[in-house]
Amino acid sequence: MILTLTPNPALDRTLMIPALRPGEVHRATQTLVTAGGKGLNVARALKTLGGSPLAMGLLGGYHGRLLADYAAAEAMEAVWTWTAAETRTCVILAPENQDATVINEPGPIISADVWAQWTTDVVRMADQAQAVCLCGSLPPGCPDEAPADLITAVKRTGCQVWVDTSGPPLQTAMRARPDGVKVNVFEAAELLGQSAPPLAAERVTWAHTAVLRLRQMGVRTVVLTLGDQGAVLANDDGIWWGQPPPIRVVSSVGSGDAFLAGLLQALAGAESGPGMLRQAVAAGSANAMSVGGGTLSLAHVLQLSEKVTVAVLA
Repeated sequence: MILTLTPNPALDRTLMIPALRPGEVHRATQTLVTAGGKGLNVARALKTLGGSPLAMGLLGGYHGRLLADYAAAEAMEAVWTWTAAETRTCVILAPENQDATVINEPGPIISADVWAQWTTDVVRMADQAQAVCLCGSLPPGCPDEAPADLITAVKRTGCQVWVDTSGPPLQTAMRARPDGVKVNVFEAAELLGQSAPPLAAERVTWAHTAVLRLRQMGVRTVVLTLGDQGAVLANDDGIWWGQPPPIRVVSSVGSGDAFLAGLLQALAGAESGPGMLRQAVAAGSANAMSVGGGTLSLAHVLQLSEKVTVAVLA
């Protein structure tokens, strides 16, 4: 079982429109409402890949109950920690022939006591898990050391901890030395106090150096995603660059989450670094071929995995 943690879940409302023209009235051709947030997207993708995820998150109010109902309708196994604060709603505008635009609410303010209760709930379930992934933003009101304290508490159970967040929560999480971290170019650059390379052609070389420096912070496995250039993975055994084949992008929303799901599913299957990277790149690419975070076709994943190229970086 893989435990996916979403401290700041959202009721995702995706509106499909012919085109996005600022300042004009738009009429949706289709609407998709789902239980959203990065950890829930990871859980959704893991189910498609044949995994056994358990989703956990902080929910509250009418939208929280509605989100729980949507998750249950997908047969998504979940354990919720309930709060008095109303769960946020996020809007995704998905025009034809153009990548989606996402509008995220900040999330409800929660107390330190609520975070402490959630930590207790997570540790109780982590004792039964193969891996735990902490995903996405934190709701306002969380203690400054919340990510590090949670990671430290979970690591005491002997369970592997992966992190996929950004900004100050990522910086705090790194101090607790998680087993694995997934970052994009901009998140890695911020961690290292650098500017992201402006040219796409420079990013693989830059990523090679960046993953080595991030491993020096005490993280055993570092994965740095590069969008349509794939990703670089570094662990104790080496460094690899995985490149996807060309695809038609419908919506990239949730592709990083599907990527992490592919990585964790391969890790649970005892795949090596190249095998983890191949499945992760295929899953992230498959997600971009459809609308909905963590929504992907297993057939697409299998087809794409045969076309992903994985090269050793010296």
